[in-house]
Amino acid sequence: MSCLGWLGTPLLIQCSRIRILTWTCFIVLGIPSYTPRLVSINLRGSLGSMNSHGTLYTEVASTSPDVVTWTGKVSTQASEPFKRNLFLQRLYEEEENSNMLNEIPGSKNGSPSEYEDKEIIECLENGVQFWSDYSKVHYHPRSLYELDGVWPVVEEFNNYGIGRDCFAWAAQGEEISDRLRFFVEECDNIQGFQFIVDDSGGFSAVAAEFLENIVDEYTNIPVLLYAVQGSGPRTNLQSRKRTVSEVLHDSISFSRLSSYCKLIVPVGLPSLSKSKASRFLHIEDAKHFHSSAVYAAALHSISLPFRMVPVGPTADACSSSGAVDIHGVVQMLSGQGRQNMVSVLDVAMPAPALTGGQNDLSLLEMLQPLTPQTADDVEDMLAIEHMTVHGALASEGHRASVGEVKDTVEGAFRCANTRPMSCHLSVALCPLPIPLPFPSIFGNNVGKQGELMGSQTINSSPKGSLEIHSVPMAARLRSSSVVLPLLENKLQNLQRFGIQRGAAGAELLRSWGFGMEELMEMDEMLSKMVAALRPPQLTSDSD
Repeated sequence: MSCLGWLGTPLLIQCSRIRILTWTCFIVLGIPSYTPRLVSINLRGSLGSMNSHGTLYTEVASTSPDVVTWTGKVSTQASEPFKRNLFLQRLYEEEENSNMLNEIPGSKNGSPSEYEDKEIIECLENGVQFWSDYSKVHYHPRSLYELDGVWPVVEEFNNYGIGRDCFAWAAQGEEISDRLRFFVEECDNIQGFQFIVDDSGGFSAVAAEFLENIVDEYTNIPVLLYAVQGSGPRTNLQSRKRTVSEVLHDSISFSRLSSYCKLIVPVGLPSLSKSKASRFLHIEDAKHFHSSAVYAAALHSISLPFRMVPVGPTADACSSSGAVDIHGVVQMLSGQGRQNMVSVLDVAMPAPALTGGQNDLSLLEMLQPLTPQTADDVEDMLAIEHMTVHGALASEGHRASVGEVKDTVEGAFRCANTRPMSCHLSVALCPLPIPLPFPSIFGNNVGKQGELMGSQTINSSPKGSLEIHSVPMAARLRSSSVVLPLLENKLQNLQRFGIQRGAAGAELLRSWGFGMEELMEMDEMLSKMVAALRPPQLTSDSD
């Protein structure tokens, strides 16, 4: 099962969901319909105008059965359903018109006006509340699951303990497992599971319960997990109690999730807009609609080799090269050398032209981390990398060939001061398409095909799908000691606020259901991760 990214799929990296994803085909009224092979777990009421049964069937709302032990009157309080925004309204109108026109031979469908497109883009920029507000695809009736009894507008769902208390495996876990089992049984040869988990709140606890069951049931199938957090502060006013809760949650969540996967990739910068990854982007951190597009585009790119068709060594690589499956990437990054299971995600969006262009920036220089708390300028001779480049442009704006990309990357490594111990390169000709609902996040120095042009004008409006049709992309997963500060921080916070005598968060962790024995096991796991990446200490010869 592989991840298809933000474009046309529900891979929104925002809050309240765990996602596993490819495509499955089934028949609706005699017509083949393709849906993502996906299980999405959400809070109740967080799907917006979308029905949890998907959009291909009209589901009649079920009424609650009578409670035989209650003899009094029963009243029902029902909220008004969310209305579809302009984008969804036009999407459904076009689909209805298309179905009607297909029944009339020779009919042609007129294209929407530019004014309508501008109106829709403005609506999305200012009014997105849910990931479903800009989702373009249909979903299988078994894909979308809402947790019972947890409403995002009623109560907070912001720490591990709340998630643990709200999720009962006996009541909900079995149904989620059955849904996953349905999609697994449709796979001829399953590559592995890709998880995208919002680990900034209670969903990390739900994910841990679910992952534990997956590891037990699917013993030999690798799990690649992206632990994602949104940009910006989680709360406006930070008390010491809230700060302790957040740092302990981060340590506990990371420890628990990493114990049930083969490779974990932390994703999510505190301020994406101020990071080097946004050099040619115009991001508003307060809008998850913006940051999620960048994160999901990076995941789409790094997972592209999972969907490539493998070719033999003697075959002519015309459109792609370097196909690899999930198991291959997991083994490559975590099964060699130090066996480090924590990787860094880097992205270049858009990727620079292979030669010339914006200040002659090289592809390797443009790759910047989306993983928080990484070290800069670290020379790690044992680093292992998996890189994907797709849609790269040559110097004159023409699409570069697969061979040109490979030669350029190999030449860049030869000229670099340091190079990784090994690097697997995957290349494809197709760029990242920018569909209508994609947010307007590109600087005015980004061209129609994603080419970089001159310097950016200050106070200019950002560009979106009306001005930019596609962009070249580069993404990279690194198994490197640059992630050491993140691991050390999680270990130190667990020890300081949870384990040491008189720790400020000891009582909080007990309320979350963690005893000292479990905490010491987490401490040991994090200590091993840190020790594996720390450089060996030089010993003195004076003895």
